[in-house]
Amino acid sequence: MKYEKIKNYKDEAFRRLSGVKRSTFKKIIALLKEAEKNKKARGGKSDALAMEKRLLMCIFIGDIR
Repeated sequence: MKYEKIKNYKDEAFRRLSGVKRSTFKKIIALLKEAEKNKKARGGKSDALAMEKRLLMCIFIGDIR
């Protein structure tokens, strides 16, 4: 599932597909981006995937297990 595809879905459809409310998803993304910003301040290369894609991947892998 690609974030670009589901980001335009209505709130209920987004929740059904991702397992979390859109507002919760946005709060998690904000926290993760802040943590990544602090981590990258010490150096390192940029990530290949956007934070939203990485979070969706973690959510879906968690559902499989």
